Amino acid sequence: MKTYFPDYGKFHYFLLTVCGFVSTSEEMDVISMSFILPSAQCDLKLDTQAKGWLNSIIFIGMMAGAYAWGSVADALGRRKVLIAISFTNALCIVASSFSQSYELFMFFRFLNGAALGGSGPVIWSYFAEFQPKAKRGSMLSFMAAFWTLGNLFVAGLAWSIIPNDIGIVSPSFTYNSWRIFLLICAAPSFIVAGLLLLLPESPKYLLSCGRHEEALDIFRGIYAINTGKPRDSYTVKELILDDFQEPETKKSTIEKNKYKTMLADIVDNSKQLFISPILRFTMISIIINFTFHIGYYGLMMWFPELFNRFDEFHRDHPDKIASICQVTDYVVEKGSQNVENLCSDKIGASVFMESLITVASAIPANIVAVLGMDRLGRKFFLVFSTFSSGLCSIGLYFVYNKHHNLIVSAIFSGVISCGNAALDCLITEVFPTPLRATGIAISMVAARLGGIIGNIVIAQLLDMYCPAPTFIVAALLIGTFLFLNKYEMFSSIFIKKKKTKNLWRIIVLILTKHNSGTAFLTPVENYIRPIEPMYSTFQ
Repeated sequence: MKTYFPDYGKFHYFLLTVCGFVSTSEEMDVISMSFILPSAQCDLKLDTQAKGWLNSIIFIGMMAGAYAWGSVADALGRRKVLIAISFTNALCIVASSFSQSYELFMFFRFLNGAALGGSGPVIWSYFAEFQPKAKRGSMLSFMAAFWTLGNLFVAGLAWSIIPNDIGIVSPSFTYNSWRIFLLICAAPSFIVAGLLLLLPESPKYLLSCGRHEEALDIFRGIYAINTGKPRDSYTVKELILDDFQEPETKKSTIEKNKYKTMLADIVDNSKQLFISPILRFTMISIIINFTFHIGYYGLMMWFPELFNRFDEFHRDHPDKIASICQVTDYVVEKGSQNVENLCSDKIGASVFMESLITVASAIPANIVAVLGMDRLGRKFFLVFSTFSSGLCSIGLYFVYNKHHNLIVSAIFSGVISCGNAALDCLITEVFPTPLRATGIAISMVAARLGGIIGNIVIAQLLDMYCPAPTFIVAALLIGTFLFLNKYEMFSSIFIKKKKTKNLWRIIVLILTKHNSGTAFLTPVENYIRPIEPMYSTFQ
């Protein structure tokens, strides 16, 4: 049975491209810090702890921004917020590249994070709300693959720019290769801000706000682009809500948009996420995002630093093998925390090549996720990813040369990327439309908190007690694996569509086309979601 969504076509692929590049630019901005640390330590006088805070400050900003931007997007709409976020993000990156002190650089990276924090929850909500149910899992996985593209872009740029002796260096002002690298990383954000101007508002969001005529006009436009036919040949002429009672949250949202302030809307949306039955979805999403991203961002952002330490060790001892902890002890004893020594060393091109190989290993993993997400399910990929990446984290402790370290790091990058794609799909699908951006934002706040703690813990323990970081990350990832297997409700909430006699269950109403050219909302049993009152969405 067809829904009100026009047939899939050119518009949807253009939408995928634009939204994908939003994710690409976001990942470039997040990961770029890990590539500049070995070079920026000279200009900004960084020790290992300062590097940890620089890696973490963007996540602190993202925590603040995720909730604020996500809530605003539920109140004002997705598209306007995305455009504002992209421009703000680009300007903050440019400003940070000109910062000459550690404190000023930290300040602009925080603002950069505050802008980025809204990009994730809003772009995923926006993209998902254009997708028909049959294609949603694969298309969300496809979009998640753009994160890997961002990793590849930033690693390739770092390799081509940072090792070169370019820029301006004077006693009062320095603008060298790593700053030029940051400046170029800002370009995608400017580009996607312009591309977003070509896209419409989410029709699903407009429907949830009661703006049915605007939504129908967008459907006509999508139909015209996909088919090449005139807009007025779209057979659906009107959305009639006969025999359909809107969920209470939608009614209240519409009224509050008229009579209350946006702040009241934001507070109300947030409260709804922590009231049964949505509460259990929210808590599970928070727990999984927090533990998963300690590993994802905790280790991934330190790989270039670890590659640089192995490179430094093997330059001095080309025929000697050593574990990651022995290499770290050597670097510390050599006095690598001394700024003068650091600035006298060049960062080898092999460090960037190894980083590029590591992020490229996620490409086949993302292809598997795209092809198998709807067939194998979200839980399958999360379970496989958390268990495998946990084992890889343990394995890092036992490697004894830079090549083995590269292999284990690449496998870790690949398997954890599968889980990240599955997690992105889950948190996008579980929340109803009126609360979706806020729900995803709160989930991403937990993810950013995991990134903060992961980076700070690694920074504090790597030099003092080297084995701890890898085993802590492994314990959290494998703990997530056990959590996923223990709680069967995870499957019933997120994966399966078990039938239930629960009288509070909401029947999702699907738009169907009639000969009269009027779209009626008709109950369809196949689209029932196993959740309680008020929180159904157009699936």
